[in-house]
Amino acid sequence: MSALRREITYFTIPGPNNTERTLALAKERADALGLHTILVASTSGETGLAAARLLRGYSVVVVTHSAGFHQPNTQEATPDRLSAIRAEGATALTCQHAFGGIGRAVRMKLGTYELEELIAYSLRLFSEGTKVGIEMTLMAADAGLVHAGDSIMTIAGTGRGADTAMVLQAANAMRFFDLNILEIVCMPGGCPQQ
Repeated sequence: MSALRREITYFTIPGPNNTERTLALAKERADALGLHTILVASTSGETGLAAARLLRGYSVVVVTHSAGFHQPNTQEATPDRLSAIRAEGATALTCQHAFGGIGRAVRMKLGTYELEELIAYSLRLFSEGTKVGIEMTLMAADAGLVHAGDSIMTIAGTGRGADTAMVLQAANAMRFFDLNILEIVCMPGGCPQQ
């Protein structure tokens, strides 16, 4: 039987305090694998800008919340921060969330969950960053910013910042089950809190 052995870093406390280390681990693994495309989740744009600066020379796509995510007609990533991200050579993607949209509208209006949100909640069993990494890969593939079938690095987190990095084989949302988790570089884990 053939097998591969990889090191995974587990952060015992999730959240933005792991951002710098997550970015460094993702860069190190992307270099080792020869990956060129890195997706970074960023609500305010702060993590996206830090990643764009650290990862110059890569094809960096910073994926923001959709406009109106928390409040109608608002964008959490400021225009100045999005401009700074682009000035560093990265691309900013703002679009409908793959695991949100109409399904979320049904939940908010009728109080019942739709398939997309059930998938999202299932992926959160691993970590919030796992769910977000997979979701933004679908979004970027649908926007034509990554190619289906390509191996890419994703960086996401719990709330703000970054604490999860994974290598995924990209797929479009309508081909969700073609997406593959190839490696987990880091994520929250360790002993459960009692």
